[in-house]
Amino acid sequence: MSTLTVLIVVIFCIGYLCIALESLTRINKAAIALLMCVCCWTLLMMGPASYYPEVGGCEIMHHISEVIEHHLGDAAGTLFFLMGAMTIVEIVDSNGGFNFVRDTMKTRSKRKLMWRMAFMTFFLSAILDNLTTSIVMIMVLRKLVQSREDRMIYAALVIISANSGGAFSPIGDVTTIMLWIKGVITTQGVLTEIFIPSLVSMLVPAFILQYQLQGKFDKEQNLPKADVSLFTKKQRYTIFWLGVGGLCFVPVFKTITHLPPFMGILLVLGVLWTVTEIFHYNTAEDDTMAKRVSDLLSKIDLSTIMFFLGILMAVAVLQEVGVLTALGEGLNEAFAGNYYVINGIIGILSSIVDNVPLVAGCMGMYPVVAEGAMAVDGIFWQLLAYCAGVGGSMLIIGSAAGVVVMGLEKITFGWYMKKITWIAFVGYLAGILVYWLQRMLLF
Repeated sequence: MSTLTVLIVVIFCIGYLCIALESLTRINKAAIALLMCVCCWTLLMMGPASYYPEVGGCEIMHHISEVIEHHLGDAAGTLFFLMGAMTIVEIVDSNGGFNFVRDTMKTRSKRKLMWRMAFMTFFLSAILDNLTTSIVMIMVLRKLVQSREDRMIYAALVIISANSGGAFSPIGDVTTIMLWIKGVITTQGVLTEIFIPSLVSMLVPAFILQYQLQGKFDKEQNLPKADVSLFTKKQRYTIFWLGVGGLCFVPVFKTITHLPPFMGILLVLGVLWTVTEIFHYNTAEDDTMAKRVSDLLSKIDLSTIMFFLGILMAVAVLQEVGVLTALGEGLNEAFAGNYYVINGIIGILSSIVDNVPLVAGCMGMYPVVAEGAMAVDGIFWQLLAYCAGVGGSMLIIGSAAGVVVMGLEKITFGWYMKKITWIAFVGYLAGILVYWLQRMLLF
């Protein structure tokens, strides 16, 4: 490994560490990711000939520009998909589309609420995403549960259920979106083979946690309906089903047209935007739809988009200099090609550091082959989708859902590690075991 390559790896590791310690440094991880990306590419440009010996001296700069544009194009597909999905969810939520979620979960039994919440979170996160679903469910819990101790247990299960639900859907988690867009997993493959392991990884922790919740809520604790005066109930249902149904339709659109997934998201966004504009046109409000959509677009978390851009482009540098390929070969030699162990370790690591760069790194470390564990929908890629998604539940900082719940409910790292980590780990291992049994007996 050359000195320049070592410097690139060091810069990447320092940036990675700063991202993992964001709660201590209080520097937004998006800023670190962008700096890390630019520094890594700048270092590569100091000695490009050593990485592209087959390219002539005069053409090397043009070649590197093409390489950057290629990686940027891959990253842009993921980013536009995320922005479109976030906008759709924001439109549905701001227009009262999720009100029925609150009404459906109303009950006096603490355990009934826990199971309803677990299943609702699990399936909603597969359709929306684990971050958005976590926010919606925490807002519902605040209306239903007054006891802070009880609500922390519910919130912990929200994290586990959201991450488990996102793992079996191609659009449920950023990591599965990345793998799906890359083409290493398919909609049918991940739904049929990862669904049961993901469900088990949610059911086992829920079964354990239910014994910490006993009795009923006070009669006075009723679920108030959200005040939405602008649209009728029928219009809100229309917005909900257009948004959620449209997100479910995206994989179908990709299969039919063979267009990139972000094109399907843009189609759904365009339809939903048009329908809500018609609804607003028939209201007596002076405000225009253009202004409303502008307000909604301003609520999209662009810092998250910038973070993904920086991470994906920084990982691309490691791929170009050959570090990821060498690391992949090293893991294969160390564990004799046991993909259950390799992915199990990756899942545990995803609870410590962000799973986005981990998955991006794995996509660069391992090539897609025609058949075997590394083929499309092979054991390695499906296990990677499961482990990277579900593994993030083991620590509260291990997933976007955990971080947002930590902020909303002020749950401490220590409380979660003491009370929840071992429970999430048991569910994680149970899911891997179920996947192994499926592969042995069914597939």
